Amino acid sequence: MAGGGGAAPAPKQDELQPHPVKDQLPNVAYCITSPPPWPEAILLGFQHYLVMLGTTVIIPTALVPQMGGGNDEKARVVQTILFVSGLNTLLQSFFGTRLPAVIGGSYTFVAPTISIILAGRYSNIVDPHEKFLRIMRGTQGALIVASTLQIIVGFSGLWRNVTRFLSPLSAVPLVALVGFGLYELGFPGVAKCIEIGLPQLIYLIILSQYLPHVIHAHKPIFDRFAVLFSVALVWLYAYLLTVGGAYRHAAPKTQLHCRTDRSGLVSAAPWIRVPYPFQWGAPTFDAGEAFAMMAASFAALVESTGAFIAVSRYASATPLPPSVLSRGIGWQGIGILLDGLFGTGNGSTVSVENAGLLALTRVGSRRVVQISAGFMIFFSILGKFGAVFASIPAPIFAALYCIFFAYVGSVGLSFLQFCNLNSFRTKFILGFSIFMGISVPQYFNEYTSVAGYGPVHTGARWFNDIINVIFSSKPFVAGLVAFFLDNTLHRHDMRKDRGYHWWDKFRSFRGDTRSEEFYSLPFNLNKYFPSV
Repeated sequence: MAGGGGAAPAPKQDELQPHPVKDQLPNVAYCITSPPPWPEAILLGFQHYLVMLGTTVIIPTALVPQMGGGNDEKARVVQTILFVSGLNTLLQSFFGTRLPAVIGGSYTFVAPTISIILAGRYSNIVDPHEKFLRIMRGTQGALIVASTLQIIVGFSGLWRNVTRFLSPLSAVPLVALVGFGLYELGFPGVAKCIEIGLPQLIYLIILSQYLPHVIHAHKPIFDRFAVLFSVALVWLYAYLLTVGGAYRHAAPKTQLHCRTDRSGLVSAAPWIRVPYPFQWGAPTFDAGEAFAMMAASFAALVESTGAFIAVSRYASATPLPPSVLSRGIGWQGIGILLDGLFGTGNGSTVSVENAGLLALTRVGSRRVVQISAGFMIFFSILGKFGAVFASIPAPIFAALYCIFFAYVGSVGLSFLQFCNLNSFRTKFILGFSIFMGISVPQYFNEYTSVAGYGPVHTGARWFNDIINVIFSSKPFVAGLVAFFLDNTLHRHDMRKDRGYHWWDKFRSFRGDTRSEEFYSLPFNLNKYFPSV
């Protein structure tokens, strides 16, 4: 062999080969159709329940006091969200996309709900409880109307026709910002009580990423149940700080975020209570409020599309056929209808944090998520027990979000393996859509926080709400820009650059035999409701 004595040997040919493209994610322990053993599945299901509790508690904690409600109303709203989330998760896993997606509360619907709270027609009500009931009924009416958008767009097949034009390139900004776009819920939430939030984040990383490689255990215990171990440890530590008097003289805000006894849920929750439709009274309808909620429903539809794509990847399934995605959106519309009927005060979307948990555990089993839905329903009925878990301090959940939202963002970036990254067209679409997806909502949010209203401020309040809600959604803006550019910028010459050919066989349900295994309906329902 020629060359000097100190020269490094030339790399072998196989070392120079790029990593092969995979349409199913490898190294997943249990995919959709392969459930873990029952004891493990039950523990994993409980872990999913624990993770979705954060959003379930944070949203009512922010909204119910503004509506005029106290701890009693907050506890009942948390129970109702839990109960309806359990129902929606079961419906989605049996009849919707059939993916292991948890359907829970959504931050997208918070803005129109606040708009309803601030509506002039409620400002004259003196009695706080009466005000709460009236606002809740108004929110219910708006959600019932808004649900029709997703039901029609999903079940009519309209969304199927739109998503057929989705390529891996245009999916990247959409899915990436479904995760990365929630960055303000991560470390800023941890920092609200840094002595609890930061240990939670560090423990979770050590248990899930480092410890398994140090111990070399035969069974993946620490990485698979890292959330249970770390939350139990830090929650106990937070409890000891609370009873030890560490926050006795702290500021009220610090006490609210750090103490384990400040949620007010345990004392207010009833022992047993079954949420039921129209429990707050008959819904009221207002056209302007309904339009604002429809805008949130449309933004949530786009965000859920990205989240469903992320879940399918982490469940080691093949890419979602557009007909299955459309069916899932239709059932999500039914979920929002149930939100309106039961009175959750909030709409439903795919839980992004639970999508990230699939990645951490490497378990994408449908059964696990169905078990977690059982926990949601069980603990929503047994109010006191559910309230104990719901009283976990919010910074602990924020620490979990730092990892789970990051996982969902990274799975969005992973679709770049199908694209030509040396193409200037790819670089432009990718960079511009992600940049605008972060920049445009930032402008809308900054303007709103300074002025007290959105940049669009015409005499028609419903129109203002529609534009301000839609353009405050990072995945919506990024997905819209990427989808438009990808389908208008000389797309026919760039088919391979866009990665479109990789997803060709998944455009129809019958295009790939694996679709039947992952997405076909149970009880032989495919015969009556065929996917195309």
